[in-house]
Amino acid sequence: MLSHIIVFLLLALSTILLLLKLFIRYERYSKPTRIDNKVVIITGASTGIGKACAIDLAKRGGKIYIACRDEPINEKAFEDIRRESGSNNIHFLELDLASLNSVHKFSEKFHQLESRLDILINNAAVLTTKKQFTEDGFELHMGVNYLGHFLLTNLLIDMLKSSAPSRIVIISSIIHRGCSLKHKDLMSDRYFNMFRAYGMSKLAITIFTQELARRLKGTKVTANCCHPGVVSTNITQELLGDTNSKIYSLMTKTPLEGAQNHIKLAVDPDLESVTGKYFEDCEEKEPSLEAKDIETAKWLWEISSELVSPNGKGMKFLEAHD
Repeated sequence: MLSHIIVFLLLALSTILLLLKLFIRYERYSKPTRIDNKVVIITGASTGIGKACAIDLAKRGGKIYIACRDEPINEKAFEDIRRESGSNNIHFLELDLASLNSVHKFSEKFHQLESRLDILINNAAVLTTKKQFTEDGFELHMGVNYLGHFLLTNLLIDMLKSSAPSRIVIISSIIHRGCSLKHKDLMSDRYFNMFRAYGMSKLAITIFTQELARRLKGTKVTANCCHPGVVSTNITQELLGDTNSKIYSLMTKTPLEGAQNHIKLAVDPDLESVTGKYFEDCEEKEPSLEAKDIETAKWLWEISSELVSPNGKGMKFLEAHD
């Protein structure tokens, strides 16, 4: 008898979750925009939202570079992208955002392979319960989600400029609204909580987008960021476990649904000159007040430049406009 009650309750819960999902807002980018001959880099594109984005942009004719770790592990993912997109113009380049050295090697290799870059999508992210560090000693969330992409973007700016009009799409999160950058504890040395650390990294990304757009003024290279929505991905599966993640997925977006912001910002002709903006559900929204603070943005840019070039590697970063 008890087992029947449990089954009934589970079925009722599943039905409620499915009904809730029907009310979750989901905007789709439906324009048949083509990007034939355009070169695209997507970080973390072997799974989840990035993979769904790669499939869509490959269908539109783009030459897609999947930038992630461990090629042997991701071979199936690449075959999936090729098969589902119907395109063989999919390429792998190793990139470990937890290693500044790897970011430099990726840039050097890409410069050897290509003469242009039309779209850069900084998609990769980590969320972990335990405090961990990158190869260079950065707290993992700040190091991978933000600093790795900060360095990557600056290393590829020359190609984006020479290919203009071109676009940079950076993945933030709505969680940035509830966070504040701790100037004296950027790496969570004094206090660590995974949601605080993750939120700070996403706020840093949002601030970075605003400053990047200011420094790219007049270049015809745009920079925008977005919140993909609450999406069921590998990250949630690892955090929640198999059973809980399946229940969670009933009321969240699929990776393809979460990728719609990426796709719109990357290809929509109406957004060719739109820059420095934050999007949710394929619509421009206001980010947090701190994300728009110019002095905070200048401070973050300067400290980030110092952190990613510790040994005076001769890095030349974008200069600020008056």
